[in-house]
Amino acid sequence: MRGAVGKGRDFTRRTLHDWGWDGSESAEDALLVVSELVSNAALHAGGCHELVLTAGQALRIDVLDGAPSAPRPPAGWRPGVPGGHGLHIVQRLSDRWGSYTHGAGKSVWAEIEGSRLAGGGRRDPRWPPSDGPRG
Repeated sequence: MRGAVGKGRDFTRRTLHDWGWDGSESAEDALLVVSELVSNAALHAGGCHELVLTAGQALRIDVLDGAPSAPRPPAGWRPGVPGGHGLHIVQRLSDRWGSYTHGAGKSVWAEIEGSRLAGGGRRDPRWPPSDGPRG
């Protein structure tokens, strides 16, 4: 798992640099989102089969895995208690996120607005106050 997370972060770091979206706080957020999504795929879905980054109005991060079940934050999750924070981190750092099934697996995706990456801004982590996938 650790190897896949490191490779995903390295790939994302190089790609953000190539696209001119590096050096901002939101670029660091994107690296953390990739880490969480790849880690979740490894821990809960048989591993990350593919990491896809797409640039447009937003950076789109797709992590494809082999488990068709939708991701859900753990029941009884509480801040300050170890474990189970991955999807909450993704929710707080991305502008939108969600999942869709494909074949025998799914893709968990997140988007970060390009204006944040280019301008270095950060989304207000209190808004929207949702606990589920958005998008």
